[in-house]
Amino acid sequence: MANFLLALIKNKTMYLARVIGTIWATRKDESLIGTKMQLLQPIDRFQKNSGEPLVAIDTIGAGPGETVYYITAREAGIPLRHALSPVDASIVGIVDTIENY
Repeated sequence: MANFLLALIKNKTMYLARVIGTIWATRKDESLIGTKMQLLQPIDRFQKNSGEPLVAIDTIGAGPGETVYYITAREAGIPLRHALSPVDASIVGIVDTIENY
């Protein structure tokens, strides 16, 4: 499973990030009611910052400081109840460890 995830990350299907904050919005699209938005800092496989922070919908309950993997583009809406939600990024997993070879 770890090799599979690493292959997806290398092929830019999934991306790694660290949760650096939570976004609170009193008003948002109706399809996003009940979802949590997290502020992510993209990282590389060596856990070094890589790119600008972004906002992602948290579909799995990640917490501050955790390393996660996320998806972007049209696929970002798939994990949500409403597949046509206006979402550019979704957190789809929490990373336990990263082993580089």
